Amino acid sequence: MSSTENYSLSRDSDEDYLSPRNLDILRRLRLIDDTFFAACFDNDPELTEFVLRILIGRDDLHVTEARTQYTIKNINGHSAVLDALATDAQGHIYNIEVQRASRGAVPERARYNGSLIDSRFFPKGEDYTRLPQTYVIFLTEHDVIGDNLGIYHIERTVAETGKPFGDGSHIIYANASCCDDSALGQLMHDFLCSDPTAMYYSALSRKTGLYKEENEGVRHMCQIIEDAIREERGMIFRKGLEQGLEQGLEQGLEQGRQEERAKAARSAERNAGRMLADGLSVERIVQYTGLPLETVRRLAGLSNE
Repeated sequence: MSSTENYSLSRDSDEDYLSPRNLDILRRLRLIDDTFFAACFDNDPELTEFVLRILIGRDDLHVTEARTQYTIKNINGHSAVLDALATDAQGHIYNIEVQRASRGAVPERARYNGSLIDSRFFPKGEDYTRLPQTYVIFLTEHDVIGDNLGIYHIERTVAETGKPFGDGSHIIYANASCCDDSALGQLMHDFLCSDPTAMYYSALSRKTGLYKEENEGVRHMCQIIEDAIREERGMIFRKGLEQGLEQGLEQGLEQGRQEERAKAARSAERNAGRMLADGLSVERIVQYTGLPLETVRRLAGLSNE
């Protein structure tokens, strides 16, 4: 029996978020899942540094700050919530995105995340040469690029010469479906692993075990899961409510239009009756009122045959 199963039997009855459903979800969560990734890496520069050293291939990389679910607002366009944002001792900025669905790791998103980071962390009036180097890194469950490689480094080059452009912008795709015995392959294995005891790296095993096996961590994660479920339900409810309001509004408008048309028709028929009493011809009344010829002939007591 797993630790979460043991824990579920001893939970307090008033802690509804420690339900068997949430504990089962927690048991199956992996680091490739953004909710679990955010919990494990938030405010943990050492763990972030450990992962970045493998991805970047630099043993001297020193992370000074690491945050998850970092929001960059764009008042003139699309804002973004970054899975993780880190800064190293040289001022380089790293954005890590974990993606189970390939559609969330399209090249255009990598380009846009980099542009948002540039605009957010480049002070007004600063010389362009002081723009920090940026790394936008996607850890993907599937091979988004499609060339069956474990990692892809995307750099700008001059098309005519093939020489590096050197603008300080770097994009990296790490393919978790390619798990070999290399340091990167073992890292990708651990990101796809739901069992802390089956991980290669002790640093990742300890941190994931904290949230899957220790009481305080289990409580914290189950509360996050419950909040996420409630938010999703709320979104579904709000969407249904909005659709209902839209449908109700349209039905109300259509009913109002029908009532107005009926009211206008009754008024036109009353006017037609007065015109008939004044001796106007049926044809002239049709011209004045816009009523169908059959209607005016009926009001005049004439046969439509």
